[in-house]
Amino acid sequence: MANYKLTREDIMSMSEYKRIRNERRQEIRAIKRDRRLSCGPDATFYFENYETMHHQVHEMLFIEKGGDSQIEDELIAYNPLIPNGHELVATLMFEIADPIVRAATLSELGGVEKTISLQFSAESISGTPENDIDRTSSKGKASAVQFVHFLFSQEQIKKFKEPNAQPKIAIAHLRYNHSAFMPSSIHKSLIGDLD
Repeated sequence: MANYKLTREDIMSMSEYKRIRNERRQEIRAIKRDRRLSCGPDATFYFENYETMHHQVHEMLFIEKGGDSQIEDELIAYNPLIPNGHELVATLMFEIADPIVRAATLSELGGVEKTISLQFSAESISGTPENDIDRTSSKGKASAVQFVHFLFSQEQIKKFKEPNAQPKIAIAHLRYNHSAFMPSSIHKSLIGDLD
């Protein structure tokens, strides 16, 4: 049975986490390898699950050292990014090293979060942006980090799980129009997120 939510009981003490942190980071790197998809020159989708969010919460607690009072905020922030069995959830990052180029690029990408789709087996699912905050400023600048949900019907889940589904992620923004087919290793990994 898949886990769809982190609770306080899932959070280990920071002394315990410190002891296993290096080993855990290696395990998560291996998990993330089959959940990462580049789309065009600057965008990368990181598909989240219970394990990646469990790790993220522990890292935030470890780095920020907010103690017990920080736990609830982290659970509120990261639980929505754990897929619920009928969706895939991705963190989209525009990774541009040069700060001047990054600022110029993002200033032209307003609304990019509304142009994302997942396509497979003659199906197309439009990405739904996480509604925690507005990811495009009033001046039309996009955030370098976006959170996107792909909500599936039961029939679409069946089609996505077919070996020949050939999933493809696409961004259809006027200033960033790119798509990328999913390697079979990523497709197989994401099938596990769907009931």
